[in-house]
Amino acid sequence: MTRLRLRLIEKNDYMIEALRKIDGVLGVNEDGDEVQVILGAGRATTVTNAVNKILEETNTVKVGDGKALHEKIRAKNATPIKLFFKKISSIFTPLIPGFIACGLITGIVSCMVKISPALADEKGIQLAMVAGNAVFWGMNLFVGINASKIFGGTPIIGGVLAALMTHPGLANISIFNTPFVPGRGGVISVIIVAAFAAWLEEKLHKIIPEMFDLFLTPLVTVLIAGAAAVLVLQPVGGAVSDAIGAAATTAIQSGGAFVGFILAGVWLPLVMLGIHQAMTPIHVDLISQFGVTILLPILAMAGAGQVGASIAVYFKTKNKFLKKTIASALPVGMMGVGEPLIYGVTFPLFKPFIGACIGGAFGGAIIATFTVGAATLGISGLPLAATTNNIPVYLVGLVTSYVVGFIATWLIGFDDPAE
Repeated sequence: MTRLRLRLIEKNDYMIEALRKIDGVLGVNEDGDEVQVILGAGRATTVTNAVNKILEETNTVKVGDGKALHEKIRAKNATPIKLFFKKISSIFTPLIPGFIACGLITGIVSCMVKISPALADEKGIQLAMVAGNAVFWGMNLFVGINASKIFGGTPIIGGVLAALMTHPGLANISIFNTPFVPGRGGVISVIIVAAFAAWLEEKLHKIIPEMFDLFLTPLVTVLIAGAAAVLVLQPVGGAVSDAIGAAATTAIQSGGAFVGFILAGVWLPLVMLGIHQAMTPIHVDLISQFGVTILLPILAMAGAGQVGASIAVYFKTKNKFLKKTIASALPVGMMGVGEPLIYGVTFPLFKPFIGACIGGAFGGAIIATFTVGAATLGISGLPLAATTNNIPVYLVGLVTSYVVGFIATWLIGFDDPAE
């Protein structure tokens, strides 16, 4: 978490500007009636907890139904696409700490084994390798539980259906002389089935008498959704998953540097639109199929371009407050947390935002040329290097994005804000 999110009944430009000038605030973003104060990882959690504590201890005056106000604001700012991406993102957000932990364990152990192959026989290393794979071993179950909850169903039913779709026993069952494939479609299939099961469960609650609801609704849901899953929905999800994998690998292998240039170059604007949230299940699906995602290292170059552009702004600006903001945000930016630089530096000045996109594009071209893959998600920047299958090339791409982002921003220039 890098932001303190506030939903305000009233706000004005003076308030927003005052927030930006508070020591420690790296930027402020407005999303309808929601104000997002960008503080960076760690500090955001501390400040959020402190604000919540103040609100609990303060005698507030009731001005209306808070829940109703919250729903009204959400409805006002929502679009169908935005809501869809938010739902998908909400399924995977609770899993990110697991991705990070297991991914880093895998990356560190892989580096150690490459340096000293004999370590592969050590029991401790073998245990660490199992631990690094743990989150992906249970991925379908985790996603099934979360997806069912997000779509309004009973979480454990989503988990049960995910377990059914992954169960090794499916391989022993055939229909029309075609055996079922356990785990086919990965998280894509699980999300589709969880959404269907949640919809079915809601309908059954309305039809089944209350006295039978407790045991009959889950029974019928699992039976119907389970049958639909293995007969129809899982094959559909498998086809979608196969198409995603084929499209990604074909695009990178055939398009190479050009595809990497375009993907990394347009990634920052897509992040601003919120479309990046839809990429998480794609990364997970690619890792499930191939062991790595070849998209994440390319897209990570966009953040590196931000770093280079921000360094150029730091050396060019005469604004002391802006210099201070950049100095605070650069370390976390290099570690892969780009929001403080986006909302606090490059996007408000805009021209450096263009320079950052150019820098990221060149880095992305290098990464795509050598088809660098990452074994995890949830991290970016320098930490991601340890989880890639080609650390030297990844670092070359990172440095290229820094340098080109710096040069592009220096040449394009920007309107230096007054103190």
